[in-house]
Amino acid sequence: MPELIFPGPEGRLEGRYHPQVQRDAPIAIVLHPHPQFGGTMNNRVVYNLHYAFHKMGFTVLRFNFRGVGRSQGEFDQGIGELSDAASALDYLQAMNPNSKHCWVAGFSFGAWIGMQLLMRRPEITGFVSVAPPANMYDFSFLAPCPASGLIINGTADRVAPPKDTNSLVSKLREQKGITITHEEIEGADHFFRDDEAHMKPMIDNVQSYVRRRLTESSR
Repeated sequence: MPELIFPGPEGRLEGRYHPQVQRDAPIAIVLHPHPQFGGTMNNRVVYNLHYAFHKMGFTVLRFNFRGVGRSQGEFDQGIGELSDAASALDYLQAMNPNSKHCWVAGFSFGAWIGMQLLMRRPEITGFVSVAPPANMYDFSFLAPCPASGLIINGTADRVAPPKDTNSLVSKLREQKGITITHEEIEGADHFFRDDEAHMKPMIDNVQSYVRRRLTESSR
């Protein structure tokens, strides 16, 4: 899979781009966890999400936020990272003008950024938020949440405790016109460390959800 350097708001951004042969394939971007706590586009959850979307027929882009790897700039408390994500989506859309579906997936800090991107980009048809840190960040901007999506977390997550995720899901489910699907992986921590017991079931849940949504015509 080719390494990709593309323009971002603060200079170049480093990514991995995985196209499909079909010119009208759906597109997805995958957003990594917190840059100041070792988060990169090669994080295991991000890597597995990337390949899960590609296996489902998506053209996929994952990338490093500013100041990570070979991406230029420095950490910007989420404000600049949201601009980076918007630039990545712009680039992906420009490369794939015939695509009918656009998804965003994010893990931890990346889930928070992804859901902010969702608010700004009405063309996003679905989202996957893995272990959104609802205890650390304010998600009240999702009013109303513009698209249906999947929120998935582990029951043993101590970084983003399940009670805060449940509270976020409950608030989003009060909104009309969208459907929030919530799945919990029994015994999984924040990083889904056990491949067989936690990572694989999480990815299986993501794939079954996204496949089902792709067969439906509604948002």
